[in-house]
Amino acid sequence: MPRVKLAEQAKYEFTYPVTLQPRDINYGGHLGNDSIVVLVNIARVNMFRSMGFSENDLGDGRTGIIMSDLAVNYRAEGFLFDELTIDTHIGEMESSNFRIFHRISRGDTRIALAEAGVVTFDYSNRKIGQVPAIFVKTIEAKQDAL
Repeated sequence: MPRVKLAEQAKYEFTYPVTLQPRDINYGGHLGNDSIVVLVNIARVNMFRSMGFSENDLGDGRTGIIMSDLAVNYRAEGFLFDELTIDTHIGEMESSNFRIFHRISRGDTRIALAEAGVVTFDYSNRKIGQVPAIFVKTIEAKQDAL
């Protein structure tokens, strides 16, 4: 069976630390696939917050995001109370969409890679919108600072 193959990015602008909790562990005794989805969502929300944005407002007061796809490659197990780092990069930005790349690690061990496609959505008009210029400028400044 062919696998979706995700690649690590050259750089990640944002880091979110997390400690695995009992809710994150499945019946196999390791990090559950459903919990990885929740953890990357939490990392994304915190990334936006660190820049002064939210999932409902990318800086223009009306444009937010809608997730269009999500892929995860599992590389290693995570266990109860493991200290993980979720590194995040925004890339492949187009006029109305972009991709969010996540690398989940425990020290030097890669737990998973995740990649999400998001579409910008103008909530006031209930239509696909443009990526706000202030959002693009902020991301470019973060990327240039590395």
